[in-house]
Amino acid sequence: MHLAILSRNANLYSTRRLIEAAEQQGHSVRVVDTLRCYMNVTTSKPSIHYRGEELENFDAIIPRIGASVTFYGTAVLRQFEMMGVYTLNESVAITRSRDKLRSLQLLSRKGIGLPITGFAHSPDDIPDLIRMVGGAPLVIKLLEGTQGIGVVLAETEKAAESVIQAFMGLKANIMVQEYIEEAGGADIRCFVIGDKVVAAMKRQASPGEFRSNLHRGGSAELIKITPQERATATRAAKAMGLNVCGVDLLRSNHGPVVMEVNSSPGLEGIEAATGKDIAGQIIEYIARHAGPNKNRTRGRG
Repeated sequence: MHLAILSRNANLYSTRRLIEAAEQQGHSVRVVDTLRCYMNVTTSKPSIHYRGEELENFDAIIPRIGASVTFYGTAVLRQFEMMGVYTLNESVAITRSRDKLRSLQLLSRKGIGLPITGFAHSPDDIPDLIRMVGGAPLVIKLLEGTQGIGVVLAETEKAAESVIQAFMGLKANIMVQEYIEEAGGADIRCFVIGDKVVAAMKRQASPGEFRSNLHRGGSAELIKITPQERATATRAAKAMGLNVCGVDLLRSNHGPVVMEVNSSPGLEGIEAATGKDIAGQIIEYIARHAGPNKNRTRGRG
């Protein structure tokens, strides 16, 4: 197969591992800078050009689209879908997962466990919003935040009111969630490929920190997950429509709850913690499922 990886940086660990895995399995692979793609949107023959040439003859696209370029990146991906090229994760699914509020609403509709989450627009509603999620301590999240940026733990109701008012004053979209204290600053990253959890790791926040993101200094270790946690992760991936994703869970007193579904999960942490060849499994999945016009939405999202 001839594969393309949509990535801004060919030297990133995840991109390099996917290149290595593809070449080891006998495929040719090319890294394409998402923002250097430009499109001819036409009825007869939609096309994508890149640095002066027309891109064609790819059998599959592996999107590694950063959160900051979601709009343009999914537009490029949608164009490939219109051209009949198989995409590992489809544009609609990526857009769905990047909208934190929409993704939680979709998961809620499927009956998947979630932390109690509130969303409001008016400062007048802040006191009731805080009561709605069970009071302080609570977590306040920017809807556009990634890697733990824009996530605040408010330990008192006064602090929560002040932070929410500040964000609202900046016209920032935020959501408020109950704080799962029993998780002890740890979460579980389940790596899903197709309909299976192929690897799982526990991420533990550093001392004095409640965010367990590895980018925030958290540590990771191999963990054995329960059947309920496995089922929650695969159901969450299916609800988003993602073939490959990272599902972040917390262990709460009322069972596993989903914090986020990540459509471009990093490979470094999970491969280091589990010792598994995740990149190789992704390429194997593509080899089994890729083909012309195999996308469900075919660019109609």
